[in-house]
Amino acid sequence: MNNIEIIIGLLLLFMAVPDVCRRWGRPALVFPAYVVCGMALGLVANPGVKTMLHEAGVVGFLLLLFQVGLEIDLPPLRELAPAVRFAAPWVLAQYPLVLMLGNLMGFGWAESLFATAALTGVSVGMAYPAWKSFPNLDDKRRQALLQVLIVLEVLTIVLLAVEAPTLNKGLSWIVLPHLAGIFLVVLLVARFASQVTYLFQAILQRTTHWRTHLLVLLVLMVCAIGERLGLSATKTAFFLGLFMSRAEHDGKGLEDYIAPVSERFLIPIFFISLGLRVDWSITFSFVGLMAFGSAGLLLGAREIMHRRWPQAGNTPRTYLLLCPNLTIVALGASTLLEKKPNSASVAGWMLLTGLFMTLFAVVFLPSAPAPGTLGSSDDHLPLADGSPDKSESSAKLETVTTLPQPPR
Repeated sequence: MNNIEIIIGLLLLFMAVPDVCRRWGRPALVFPAYVVCGMALGLVANPGVKTMLHEAGVVGFLLLLFQVGLEIDLPPLRELAPAVRFAAPWVLAQYPLVLMLGNLMGFGWAESLFATAALTGVSVGMAYPAWKSFPNLDDKRRQALLQVLIVLEVLTIVLLAVEAPTLNKGLSWIVLPHLAGIFLVVLLVARFASQVTYLFQAILQRTTHWRTHLLVLLVLMVCAIGERLGLSATKTAFFLGLFMSRAEHDGKGLEDYIAPVSERFLIPIFFISLGLRVDWSITFSFVGLMAFGSAGLLLGAREIMHRRWPQAGNTPRTYLLLCPNLTIVALGASTLLEKKPNSASVAGWMLLTGLFMTLFAVVFLPSAPAPGTLGSSDDHLPLADGSPDKSESSAKLETVTTLPQPPR
Protein backbone atom coordinates (compact mmCIF):
# COMPACT_ATOMS: atom_id res chain seq x y z
CA MET A 1 0.00 0.00 0.00
CA ASN A 2 1.23 3.51 -0.74
CA ASN A 3 1.19 6.34 1.79
CA ILE A 4 -2.03 7.94 0.54
CA GLU A 5 -3.91 4.63 0.72
CA ILE A 6 -2.73 4.11 4.29
CA ILE A 7 -3.86 7.59 5.32
CA ILE A 8 -7.28 6.96 3.72
CA GLY A 9 -7.55 3.69 5.64
CA LEU A 10 -6.64 5.38 8.92
CA LEU A 11 -9.24 8.12 8.46
CA LEU A 12 -11.90 5.48 7.78
CA LEU A 13 -10.83 3.62 10.93
CA PHE A 14 -11.04 6.79 13.01
CA MET A 15 -14.62 7.23 11.87
CA ALA A 16 -15.79 3.61 12.02
CA VAL A 17 -14.16 2.04 15.08
CA PRO A 18 -15.79 4.30 17.75
CA ASP A 19 -19.24 3.80 16.24
CA VAL A 20 -18.86 0.01 16.05
CA CYS A 21 -17.61 -0.27 19.64
CA ARG A 22 -20.30 2.05 20.96
CA ARG A 23 -23.09 0.17 19.22
CA TRP A 24 -21.70 -3.10 20.54
CA GLY A 25 -21.97 -1.65 24.05
CA ARG A 26 -18.18 -1.73 24.57
CA PRO A 27 -16.95 1.87 24.18
CA ALA A 28 -13.79 1.10 26.17
CA LEU A 29 -12.70 -1.23 23.35
CA VAL A 30 -11.99 1.72 21.03
CA PHE A 31 -8.30 2.11 21.76
CA PRO A 32 -7.47 -1.59 22.15
CA ALA A 33 -9.05 -1.93 18.70
CA TYR A 34 -6.73 0.79 17.39
CA VAL A 35 -3.73 -1.11 18.78
CA VAL A 36 -4.83 -4.28 17.00
CA CYS A 37 -5.34 -2.27 13.79
CA GLY A 38 -1.84 -0.86 14.22
CA MET A 39 -0.44 -4.36 14.52
CA ALA A 40 -2.20 -5.32 11.28
CA LEU A 41 -1.00 -2.12 9.59
CA GLY A 42 2.57 -3.08 10.45
CA LEU A 43 2.35 -5.86 7.87
CA VAL A 44 1.88 -3.43 4.96
CA ALA A 45 3.28 -0.08 6.13
CA ASN A 46 6.70 1.01 4.96
CA PRO A 47 9.34 2.42 7.35
CA GLY A 48 8.56 6.01 6.33
CA VAL A 49 4.90 5.70 7.33
CA LYS A 50 5.83 4.04 10.61
CA THR A 51 8.23 6.87 11.48
CA MET A 52 5.62 9.50 10.61
CA LEU A 53 2.97 7.82 12.78
CA HIS A 54 5.39 7.35 15.67
CA GLU A 55 6.27 11.05 15.70
CA ALA A 56 2.64 12.16 15.49
CA GLY A 57 1.74 9.62 18.17
CA VAL A 58 4.13 11.24 20.65
CA VAL A 59 2.08 14.44 20.57
CA GLY A 60 -1.13 12.42 20.74
CA PHE A 61 0.08 10.68 23.89
CA LEU A 62 0.84 14.03 25.57
CA LEU A 63 -2.70 15.18 24.88
CA LEU A 64 -4.09 11.83 26.02
CA LEU A 65 -2.42 12.04 29.44
CA PHE A 66 -3.36 15.71 29.75
CA GLN A 67 -7.01 14.79 29.26
CA VAL A 68 -6.72 11.81 31.62
CA GLY A 69 -5.48 14.24 34.28
CA LEU A 70 -8.37 16.57 33.48
CA GLU A 71 -10.82 13.72 34.12
CA ILE A 72 -9.70 13.37 37.73
CA ASP A 73 -10.69 15.75 40.51
CA LEU A 74 -8.80 14.81 43.65
CA PRO A 75 -10.90 15.24 46.81
CA PRO A 76 -9.24 16.03 50.17
CA LEU A 77 -6.76 13.34 51.16
CA ARG A 78 -8.74 12.36 54.25
CA GLU A 79 -11.66 11.41 52.00
CA LEU A 80 -9.37 9.18 49.92
CA ALA A 81 -8.03 7.32 52.97
CA PRO A 82 -10.37 4.28 52.61
CA ALA A 83 -9.47 3.96 48.92
CA VAL A 84 -5.75 4.19 49.72
CA ARG A 85 -6.11 1.52 52.40
CA PHE A 86 -7.61 -0.79 49.80
CA ALA A 87 -5.49 0.15 46.77
CA ALA A 88 -2.04 -0.09 48.36
CA PRO A 89 -2.38 -3.71 49.62
CA TRP A 90 -4.21 -4.68 46.42
CA VAL A 91 -1.22 -3.54 44.34
CA LEU A 92 1.47 -4.88 46.67
CA ALA A 93 -0.18 -8.31 46.79
CA GLN A 94 0.36 -8.59 43.01
CA TYR A 95 3.99 -7.46 42.98
CA PRO A 96 5.52 -10.89 43.76
CA LEU A 97 3.53 -12.51 40.94
CA VAL A 98 4.50 -9.96 38.27
CA LEU A 99 8.11 -9.85 39.44
CA MET A 100 8.20 -13.64 39.19
CA LEU A 101 6.88 -13.45 35.63
CA GLY A 102 9.52 -10.85 34.75
CA ASN A 103 12.23 -13.04 36.22
CA LEU A 104 10.90 -16.02 34.27
CA MET A 105 11.15 -13.94 31.11
CA GLY A 106 14.78 -13.17 31.92
CA PHE A 107 14.28 -9.42 32.41
CA GLY A 108 16.50 -7.32 34.65
CA TRP A 109 15.24 -6.26 38.06
CA ALA A 110 14.75 -2.61 37.00
CA GLU A 111 12.70 -3.56 33.94
CA SER A 112 10.67 -6.10 35.95
CA LEU A 113 9.90 -3.57 38.66
CA PHE A 114 8.91 -0.96 36.09
CA ALA A 115 6.64 -3.45 34.28
CA THR A 116 5.09 -4.44 37.61
CA ALA A 117 4.20 -0.85 38.42
CA ALA A 118 2.51 -0.45 35.04
CA LEU A 119 0.63 -3.77 34.98
CA THR A 120 -0.82 -3.35 38.47
CA GLY A 121 -2.34 0.04 37.60
CA VAL A 122 -5.66 0.95 36.06
CA SER A 123 -6.93 3.55 33.60
CA VAL A 124 -9.87 5.49 35.01
CA GLY A 125 -11.15 6.61 31.62
CA MET A 126 -11.11 3.11 30.12
CA ALA A 127 -12.92 1.65 33.13
CA TYR A 128 -15.37 4.53 33.42
CA PRO A 129 -17.98 3.45 30.81
CA ALA A 130 -18.26 0.04 32.49
CA TRP A 131 -18.26 1.61 35.98
CA LYS A 132 -21.11 3.87 34.97
CA SER A 133 -23.33 1.00 33.80
CA PHE A 134 -22.21 -1.71 36.24
CA PRO A 135 -25.36 -3.31 37.73
CA ASN A 136 -26.30 -4.05 41.35
CA LEU A 137 -24.17 -1.32 42.94
CA ASP A 138 -25.68 1.22 45.29
CA ASP A 139 -24.40 4.79 45.31
CA LYS A 140 -22.06 4.24 48.24
CA ARG A 141 -20.27 1.24 46.72
CA ARG A 142 -20.16 2.82 43.26
CA GLN A 143 -18.58 5.93 44.79
CA ALA A 144 -16.04 3.85 46.71
CA LEU A 145 -15.06 2.03 43.51
CA LEU A 146 -14.45 5.32 41.69
CA GLN A 147 -12.19 6.46 44.51
CA VAL A 148 -10.18 3.23 44.24
CA LEU A 149 -9.82 3.70 40.47
CA ILE A 150 -8.56 7.25 40.95
CA VAL A 151 -6.05 6.26 43.63
CA LEU A 152 -4.73 3.34 41.56
CA GLU A 153 -4.15 5.48 38.47
CA VAL A 154 -2.47 8.38 40.29
CA LEU A 155 -0.34 5.99 42.36
CA THR A 156 0.81 4.14 39.26
CA ILE A 157 1.84 7.26 37.37
CA VAL A 158 3.77 8.52 40.40
CA LEU A 159 5.55 5.16 40.68
CA LEU A 160 6.44 5.18 36.97
CA ALA A 161 7.82 8.71 37.30
CA VAL A 162 9.96 7.72 40.29
CA GLU A 163 11.20 4.45 38.79
CA ALA A 164 12.02 5.80 35.31
CA PRO A 165 15.48 7.21 36.24
CA THR A 166 16.57 3.81 37.56
CA LEU A 167 16.09 2.16 34.15
CA ASN A 168 19.38 3.40 32.69
CA LYS A 169 21.24 4.54 35.81
CA GLY A 170 20.37 1.82 38.29
CA LEU A 171 19.59 2.41 41.95
CA SER A 172 22.38 4.72 43.10
CA TRP A 173 22.92 8.16 44.52
CA ILE A 174 23.05 9.54 40.94
CA VAL A 175 19.30 8.93 40.74
CA LEU A 176 18.59 11.28 43.65
CA PRO A 177 19.07 14.53 41.64
CA HIS A 178 16.66 13.16 39.02
CA LEU A 179 14.09 12.35 41.70
CA ALA A 180 14.57 15.81 43.18
CA GLY A 181 14.00 17.32 39.73
CA ILE A 182 10.81 15.29 39.30
CA PHE A 183 9.57 16.41 42.71
CA LEU A 184 10.40 20.03 41.86
CA VAL A 185 8.51 19.90 38.56
CA VAL A 186 5.43 18.39 40.22
CA LEU A 187 5.51 21.12 42.87
CA LEU A 188 5.90 23.82 40.21
CA VAL A 189 3.04 22.42 38.15
CA ALA A 190 0.83 22.29 41.26
CA ARG A 191 1.88 25.81 42.28
CA PHE A 192 1.27 27.47 38.92
CA ALA A 193 -1.65 25.33 37.74
CA SER A 194 -4.14 28.08 38.60
CA GLN A 195 -2.20 30.62 36.49
CA VAL A 196 -2.07 28.15 33.60
CA THR A 197 -5.80 27.60 33.98
CA TYR A 198 -6.27 31.37 33.70
CA LEU A 199 -4.29 31.34 30.43
CA PHE A 200 -6.44 28.52 29.07
CA GLN A 201 -9.57 30.41 30.09
CA ALA A 202 -8.30 33.57 28.41
CA ILE A 203 -7.61 31.67 25.19
CA LEU A 204 -11.10 30.16 25.27
CA GLN A 205 -12.77 33.53 25.75
CA ARG A 206 -10.65 35.82 23.58
CA THR A 207 -9.74 33.75 20.56
CA THR A 208 -11.78 32.19 17.79
CA HIS A 209 -9.93 31.16 14.64
CA TRP A 210 -6.73 29.95 16.35
CA ARG A 211 -8.32 28.76 19.59
CA THR A 212 -7.59 25.03 19.20
CA HIS A 213 -4.04 25.68 17.98
CA LEU A 214 -3.23 27.96 20.93
CA LEU A 215 -4.67 25.51 23.48
CA VAL A 216 -2.58 22.64 22.14
CA LEU A 217 0.46 24.90 21.88
CA LEU A 218 0.17 25.92 25.54
CA VAL A 219 -0.03 22.28 26.66
CA LEU A 220 3.06 21.41 24.62
CA MET A 221 4.99 24.42 25.97
CA VAL A 222 4.35 23.39 29.58
CA CYS A 223 5.37 19.80 28.74
CA ALA A 224 8.59 21.02 27.12
CA ILE A 225 9.47 23.04 30.23
CA GLY A 226 8.76 20.04 32.46
CA GLU A 227 11.03 17.81 30.38
CA ARG A 228 13.81 20.40 30.57
CA LEU A 229 13.55 20.35 34.37
CA GLY A 230 13.70 16.56 34.68
CA LEU A 231 10.15 15.20 34.41
CA SER A 232 9.18 13.56 31.13
CA ALA A 233 6.79 15.48 28.92
CA THR A 234 4.10 12.78 29.19
CA LYS A 235 4.03 12.83 32.99
CA THR A 236 4.16 16.64 33.02
CA ALA A 237 1.04 16.60 30.82
CA PHE A 238 -0.72 14.29 33.27
CA PHE A 239 0.11 16.36 36.35
CA LEU A 240 -0.83 19.56 34.52
CA GLY A 241 -4.30 18.17 33.82
CA LEU A 242 -4.53 16.73 37.34
CA PHE A 243 -3.83 20.01 39.14
CA MET A 244 -5.78 22.30 36.81
CA SER A 245 -9.23 23.54 37.66
CA ARG A 246 -11.89 23.44 34.98
CA ALA A 247 -11.75 25.96 32.15
CA GLU A 248 -15.03 26.44 30.28
CA HIS A 249 -16.54 28.64 27.59
CA ASP A 250 -20.07 28.58 26.23
CA GLY A 251 -20.88 25.53 28.33
CA LYS A 252 -18.05 23.46 26.85
CA GLY A 253 -14.92 22.29 28.61
CA LEU A 254 -11.32 22.51 27.49
CA GLU A 255 -11.32 18.92 26.23
CA ASP A 256 -14.20 19.68 23.89
CA TYR A 257 -12.27 22.43 22.13
CA ILE A 258 -9.14 20.35 21.53
CA ALA A 259 -11.12 17.22 20.62
CA PRO A 260 -10.87 17.74 16.82
CA VAL A 261 -7.08 17.58 17.11
CA SER A 262 -6.67 15.19 20.02
CA GLU A 263 -9.53 12.72 20.41
CA ARG A 264 -10.36 12.33 16.74
CA PHE A 265 -6.89 12.37 15.25
CA LEU A 266 -3.66 12.49 17.29
CA ILE A 267 -4.68 10.17 20.14
CA PRO A 268 -5.95 7.43 17.79
CA ILE A 269 -2.70 7.82 15.85
CA PHE A 270 -0.79 7.17 19.08
CA PHE A 271 -2.56 3.85 19.65
CA ILE A 272 -2.09 2.93 16.00
CA SER A 273 1.63 3.69 16.34
CA LEU A 274 1.71 1.65 19.54
CA GLY A 275 0.44 -1.35 17.60
CA LEU A 276 3.13 -0.72 14.98
CA ARG A 277 5.75 -1.14 17.71
CA VAL A 278 4.64 -4.73 18.36
CA ASP A 279 6.52 -7.02 16.04
CA TRP A 280 4.51 -10.01 14.84
CA SER A 281 7.54 -12.18 15.48
CA ILE A 282 7.17 -11.26 19.18
CA THR A 283 3.42 -11.82 19.17
CA PHE A 284 3.78 -15.42 17.97
CA SER A 285 6.86 -16.18 20.02
CA PHE A 286 7.58 -17.15 23.61
CA VAL A 287 7.10 -13.47 24.58
CA GLY A 288 3.59 -13.34 23.10
CA LEU A 289 2.65 -16.67 24.63
CA MET A 290 3.92 -15.52 28.02
CA ALA A 291 2.00 -12.25 27.66
CA PHE A 292 -1.23 -14.16 27.02
CA GLY A 293 -0.55 -16.44 29.98
CA SER A 294 0.48 -13.51 32.20
CA ALA A 295 -2.77 -11.69 31.48
CA GLY A 296 -4.80 -14.78 32.33
CA LEU A 297 -2.75 -15.41 35.48
CA LEU A 298 -3.17 -11.84 36.70
CA LEU A 299 -6.91 -11.86 36.03
CA GLY A 300 -7.23 -15.19 37.83
CA ALA A 301 -5.24 -13.91 40.81
CA ARG A 302 -7.43 -10.82 41.00
CA GLU A 303 -10.58 -12.93 40.95
CA ILE A 304 -9.27 -15.00 43.86
CA MET A 305 -8.26 -11.83 45.74
CA HIS A 306 -11.70 -10.37 45.11
CA ARG A 307 -13.47 -13.42 46.51
CA ARG A 308 -11.38 -13.38 49.66
CA TRP A 309 -11.08 -9.60 49.88
CA PRO A 310 -14.38 -8.10 48.73
CA GLN A 311 -14.03 -4.52 49.96
CA ALA A 312 -14.09 -3.11 46.41
CA GLY A 313 -17.80 -3.80 45.95
CA ASN A 314 -19.38 -7.06 47.08
CA THR A 315 -20.61 -7.89 43.59
CA PRO A 316 -19.24 -10.64 41.34
CA ARG A 317 -16.87 -9.40 38.59
CA THR A 318 -16.50 -5.96 40.19
CA TYR A 319 -12.75 -6.54 40.25
CA LEU A 320 -12.77 -6.41 36.44
CA LEU A 321 -13.26 -2.65 36.71
CA LEU A 322 -9.72 -2.49 38.13
CA CYS A 323 -8.23 -4.35 35.16
CA PRO A 324 -8.39 -2.13 32.02
CA ASN A 325 -4.87 -0.66 32.02
CA LEU A 326 -3.86 -0.14 28.40
CA THR A 327 -3.20 3.60 28.76
CA ILE A 328 -1.01 3.09 31.82
CA VAL A 329 0.86 0.22 30.18
CA ALA A 330 1.31 2.35 27.05
CA LEU A 331 2.91 5.02 29.23
CA GLY A 332 5.21 2.44 30.78
CA ALA A 333 6.14 0.85 27.45
CA SER A 334 6.81 4.23 25.82
CA THR A 335 8.98 5.35 28.73
CA LEU A 336 10.88 2.07 28.71
CA LEU A 337 11.61 2.31 24.98
CA GLU A 338 12.72 5.91 25.44
CA LYS A 339 15.06 5.14 28.33
CA LYS A 340 16.30 1.74 27.07
CA PRO A 341 15.80 1.33 23.30
CA ASN A 342 17.17 -2.22 23.49
CA SER A 343 14.29 -3.32 25.74
CA ALA A 344 11.89 -4.09 22.88
CA SER A 345 11.06 -7.55 24.24
CA VAL A 346 10.19 -6.16 27.69
CA ALA A 347 8.07 -3.38 26.19
CA GLY A 348 6.38 -5.87 23.84
CA TRP A 349 5.56 -8.21 26.72
CA MET A 350 4.18 -5.32 28.78
CA LEU A 351 2.09 -3.99 25.93
CA LEU A 352 0.69 -7.38 24.91
CA THR A 353 -0.08 -8.30 28.53
CA GLY A 354 -1.88 -4.97 29.07
CA LEU A 355 -3.72 -5.36 25.77
CA PHE A 356 -4.92 -8.89 26.63
CA MET A 357 -5.93 -7.84 30.16
CA THR A 358 -7.89 -4.87 28.86
CA LEU A 359 -9.61 -6.88 26.13
CA PHE A 360 -10.58 -9.71 28.49
CA ALA A 361 -11.79 -7.33 31.21
CA VAL A 362 -13.88 -5.15 28.88
CA VAL A 363 -15.42 -8.13 27.08
CA PHE A 364 -16.45 -9.88 30.31
CA LEU A 365 -17.76 -6.75 32.04
CA PRO A 366 -21.48 -6.03 31.70
CA SER A 367 -22.10 -4.17 28.45
CA ALA A 368 -23.27 -0.56 28.33
CA PRO A 369 -26.75 0.19 26.92
CA ALA A 370 -26.76 0.62 23.15
CA PRO A 371 -27.13 4.22 21.97
CA GLY A 372 -30.68 5.30 21.34
CA THR A 373 -32.12 2.70 23.74
CA LEU A 374 -33.68 3.15 27.14
CA GLY A 375 -30.90 3.65 29.66
CA SER A 376 -28.39 4.97 27.19
CA SER A 377 -26.98 8.14 28.74
CA ASP A 378 -25.28 9.60 25.71
CA ASP A 379 -24.78 9.07 22.04
CA HIS A 380 -21.38 10.68 21.53
CA LEU A 381 -17.92 9.55 20.58
CA PRO A 382 -15.68 8.26 23.36
CA LEU A 383 -13.24 10.58 25.02
CA ALA A 384 -9.49 10.17 24.86
CA ASP A 385 -9.27 7.25 27.23
CA GLY A 386 -12.54 5.53 26.37
CA SER A 387 -14.94 7.67 28.40
CA PRO A 388 -17.98 9.20 26.69
CA ASP A 389 -17.85 12.54 24.95
CA LYS A 390 -19.41 15.27 27.04
CA SER A 391 -19.79 17.97 24.44
CA GLU A 392 -23.46 18.35 25.35
CA SER A 393 -23.27 17.17 28.93
CA SER A 394 -20.49 18.91 30.79
CA ALA A 395 -21.23 17.29 34.13
CA LYS A 396 -18.05 16.06 35.77
CA LEU A 397 -16.75 14.78 39.04
CA GLU A 398 -16.36 17.84 41.27
CA THR A 399 -15.80 15.68 44.32
CA VAL A 400 -16.25 11.99 44.91
CA THR A 401 -18.08 12.63 48.14
CA THR A 402 -21.27 13.51 46.26
CA LEU A 403 -23.40 11.21 44.16
CA PRO A 404 -21.33 9.66 41.38
CA GLN A 405 -21.02 11.85 38.29
CA PRO A 406 -18.90 11.56 35.18
CA PRO A 407 -15.22 12.40 35.56
CA ARG A 408 -13.98 15.37 33.58
